[in-house]
Amino acid sequence: MIPDRRPVIGVSLKLYFGLAETRKWLADVAALAGTAALGARAVDLFVLPAFPALADSRELLAGTGVAFGAQDVHWAESGPWTGEVSAGMLAEAGATYVEVGHAERRAHFGETDDTVRAKTRAATAAGLVPVVCAGERDGTDPGAAVEETLTQVRAALAGAVPGSEVIIAYEPVWAIGAADPAPADHVLTVAAAIRACLDEHDVRGRLIYGGTAGPGTYARLSTGPVDGLFLGRLAHDTEGLRRVLDEIAPVRTALNRSEPA
Repeated sequence: MIPDRRPVIGVSLKLYFGLAETRKWLADVAALAGTAALGARAVDLFVLPAFPALADSRELLAGTGVAFGAQDVHWAESGPWTGEVSAGMLAEAGATYVEVGHAERRAHFGETDDTVRAKTRAATAAGLVPVVCAGERDGTDPGAAVEETLTQVRAALAGAVPGSEVIIAYEPVWAIGAADPAPADHVLTVAAAIRACLDEHDVRGRLIYGGTAGPGTYARLSTGPVDGLFLGRLAHDTEGLRRVLDEIAPVRTALNRSEPA
C-alpha cells in the first residue's frame, strides 16, 4: 500500500434488498460512523444500492462521511435510451461513485471492454469515480490472470478523463461467491501489475480487491499495492461490515509504524 493513500471499502447491495430493507440497512450503516475506522476517518467507505434507493442514501447518509453511488451507468448523456440512467443524473442525485463492468454485467448483459471504456468515459466526464471491475474468468496461473485482467483495465483507463479518480476493483470471477477469497499471493501478483498499469496513466488510481472478501482479507493484502476491499453479501449484515472496518484502524497504524521515517 502506498502510505499516503487512505484505505477504501466499498459495498454493493446488488439486487438482494427491497426498498424498505435498503433503508434499514442504510440507517444501520450510518450508525457505524462512530466505529474505530470511520470515527477516526481512517478509511473511506462507499455503498452502492439499487437505483430507487439513491434518494434514501442521500438522506440517511448525510453528515456521516459515508459516500454512495450506483451499480451501473449508461454511456450516453441523454437520448432515446429507455430504462437507462446517465452519469449526469447520478451526479445530480448526489452520487460520488459508480460501478462499471462487473462480471455479472459482462456475462448476463453482454458488456464488453468497449462498453466499459464508454461508461468509464461518461462517469469521469460527469465527475463521478468509476469503480471498474476487472478480473480473470478462471483460476488460471498468475501470468495468465495478469494478461487477461490488464486487457480489461487498459480498455477502461483509455476512456478515463485525464486527471480523474478511478478505482479498479480486482475481482477474479472464479472467486466471486466462492467459499474463500483468492489466495493472497495470487491477488498481490495481479494487483502489482494493475498498480503499474495505473501508474502509466494520467489518473488518480486506487485499487481494491473483491471476491469473497471479509474479515482478515485486508490484513493479508495491506502490505502490498491493494488499497482496500469491495464487499458483497458479507457486508449485507452490517455486523460483518463493522468487523472489517474495525480491523482497518489497527492494521493501518501498524503499517504506519513500520514505514521508514
